[in-house]
Amino acid sequence: MNTKSLIRNTLNALHLDLTKNLQYDRRTRQIMNMAIRSNSNCIDIGCHKGEILESMLKLAPDGQHFAFEPIPQFFRFLSAKFAKKVSIFPYALSDHNGRSSFQFVKNAPAYSGLMTRKYDVDNPVVEEISVTVKTLDSVIPESVKIDFIKIDVEGGEFGVLKGSERILSEYRPVVIFESGLGASDFYGTDPGELFDFITKNAGMKISTLKGYSKQNTTLTRGGFEECFNNNNEWYFVAHP
Repeated sequence: MNTKSLIRNTLNALHLDLTKNLQYDRRTRQIMNMAIRSNSNCIDIGCHKGEILESMLKLAPDGQHFAFEPIPQFFRFLSAKFAKKVSIFPYALSDHNGRSSFQFVKNAPAYSGLMTRKYDVDNPVVEEISVTVKTLDSVIPESVKIDFIKIDVEGGEFGVLKGSERILSEYRPVVIFESGLGASDFYGTDPGELFDFITKNAGMKISTLKGYSKQNTTLTRGGFEECFNNNNEWYFVAHP
């Protein structure tokens, strides 16, 4: 474990949220502990270097796991590290199958995605690469019950969700996803449409991470739109 990860894990254990991102990281792991059982089947979309995937494997050693990472060097790293335990795919996920350009932010890879978005980094170095695009429903076998999904694709989350309608409506897994201005709007996401898709098409509810972890609050359509438009919250949980 590197020094940065050690510091972050120590702060999480002590519940010291020095930044909003640390708070989200702590709550994400708290929700994973609540939602994932030893035999849960999990999906990590936008796997990056595999930190969340590693937690999935520890919490669900008897489950079947899937990971998606279209950036070639990260895909190779993940394949070398996890291939014997995880089905790893070099696809970008959305609501269609095909090929697409992909914006790889070389000096800030975590901001990479199918579309150009706002980058909170000085002088971003962007390389446009070509990737295969798939829907999650077309990749995951229909016989596999999915229990938990994490989506972090820098604004393209609604596309991923729409391409996962079969899985969401049939199995209603717990889904942690990001959505808000500065990223999702570059993909044309309308928060009201996203809310309706989750609640009506998939038959699920939406909470903030805090609301879900306390098991006492779900968002209304207006509440979700307010979070989205004002960036009051960036991460949400779709759940039964």
